[in-house]
Amino acid sequence: MFCVTEVLDAYYMGLCALVTVAMQVSFFIIAAYYKFDKVTDFAGGTNFMLLALMTMLLGGTYYPRQVLVTVCVMVWGVRLSGYLLYRIIVTGKDERFDDKNRGFSLEFAAFWVFQAVWVMCVSAPVVLVNSQCQVMANVPLGAADWVGFGIFALGLVIETISDQQKFNFRNNPENKGKWCAVGLWSVSRHPNYFGEIILWWGVFITCTAVFTGGMWASIVSPVFITLLLLFVSGVPLLEDSSDKKHGMKPEYLEYKKRVSNLIPLPQFVYGNLPLPIKQLFLFEWPMYSRELRKLQASGGETDEVPLETAQKERGSPVAPQPPQPP
Repeated sequence: MFCVTEVLDAYYMGLCALVTVAMQVSFFIIAAYYKFDKVTDFAGGTNFMLLALMTMLLGGTYYPRQVLVTVCVMVWGVRLSGYLLYRIIVTGKDERFDDKNRGFSLEFAAFWVFQAVWVMCVSAPVVLVNSQCQVMANVPLGAADWVGFGIFALGLVIETISDQQKFNFRNNPENKGKWCAVGLWSVSRHPNYFGEIILWWGVFITCTAVFTGGMWASIVSPVFITLLLLFVSGVPLLEDSSDKKHGMKPEYLEYKKRVSNLIPLPQFVYGNLPLPIKQLFLFEWPMYSRELRKLQASGGETDEVPLETAQKERGSPVAPQPPQPP
């Protein structure tokens, strides 16, 4: 099957790369010139939406699967971009860059380079499906499609609810100095990350029904998100920061013992599981308690770093990251 419209390459990856670079460079120039950071996350979320919509329109076939995955990305992007833009307008700044030069500097540019890589890697399955350049492009929707869509929907709901719960919690003056342990945060220490990870696995599963040959390489999409949140700018940074701030409080130690790191589980279930089971199947790895061990070894003497300044709760010190709570 041939593409209705072929631009640069049969799968639009070259075109999407050019559009992404142009978009991120444009936003970088604006942000660096005015030395502000209110558009950082907005530029990422809307880039996803642009690629999904552009490739579907260029493909020109509008098969049900193409429409389904494009709508998924659009809904995710609208919610994320709108929410994060509103939040940063309310808070006034992106605290990831408090100790960095927001102008024309390499460290500020590095953020936008990584954001472009993030967008291209994670968008790959949707771009490939929308290109319509597969022999099986119009395969009817089947069980795998609906399983993938169900996983996406579940992840989006979990992410949306957890974002709102933490936003409400942090905007209540009575909760100043406390960690969020309400709603979904009482059964997972990072429910927003869990939702983000599984929703992209869901999108990938839906796309695989028409994959052939090298298209399977787009598994980099959910793998990239998973590794980013588990090892780079997600769980490790927030666990370190929370441990520094609350690590000497007995109630916090009990919370960390009884509440799952990632996968939502009732406290009475997770709290009674042996540590080896938690480490092997539930991501309760020693790296997520390194600051806690340092704190306990020093008898509680540490420089307290507020959670918000360690990370804006969506993003890393110099790299973007999928949605996180306020």
